[in-house]
Amino acid sequence: MLNTLEKNEIKNIVEQTKLQHIAIIMDGNRRWAKNNMLPSAMGHKKGVEALKKTLKAAHKFGVKYLTLYAFSTENWNRKQEEVDFLMGLLANTIKTQLEELNQNNVKLRFIGYLKALNPTLQEILAQAVKTTENNTGVNLQIAINYGARNEITNAIKEMMYQGVKPEDINEELVSKFLYTSSIPDPDLLIRTGGEMRISNYLLWQIAYSELYITKTYWPEFDEDALKNSILEFAKRQRRWGG
Repeated sequence: MLNTLEKNEIKNIVEQTKLQHIAIIMDGNRRWAKNNMLPSAMGHKKGVEALKKTLKAAHKFGVKYLTLYAFSTENWNRKQEEVDFLMGLLANTIKTQLEELNQNNVKLRFIGYLKALNPTLQEILAQAVKTTENNTGVNLQIAINYGARNEITNAIKEMMYQGVKPEDINEELVSKFLYTSSIPDPDLLIRTGGEMRISNYLLWQIAYSELYITKTYWPEFDEDALKNSILEFAKRQRRWGG
């Protein structure tokens, strides 16, 4: 754990570099479980603990927005047993952690094609959003049934439904039709587990994000790991194509 001096140093770096938004691809739960000779379910449960540690660290460091990739549109292709477990784990986590999240001033949002989720889970997510809607601490976005191509496709459809003229379409307008319309684009994208790919995540929004790939599996990600990613971000010279 970081001492008070180190925490303040990282907080200063966040302010100086204008690091507002961190997006994370939480990868490696199953590989962590396999390496520890445990069932995949234990890896996912351990991943929830990592999420809590990371959220707490983001608050300490002054990171305003945190977006986490929890379940992709492609994850439905996994074994039904695992899909059912993940959906149950998500519902249970939100229900059991909501009071603490609200007390910690966290504002919750869920991004993705939520209409495809079962009605009970949709109600749980909607209640969590309503409960925390006036909070002013960390903005926590959790991507569920999310795929960037699906998001962009839906944005195009919605523009057509609303009768947007082709000549009126620009980048700013497209951004307003995305799930993330009310928040800034990520400054930093972290992927745990060492894989060197984006996996259909926030493709529009990460156009100029800095990428940080760590071999650390998600269940092992913690405050120190987040600190290291921020320190690496501080070394980068962002040019935005200039």
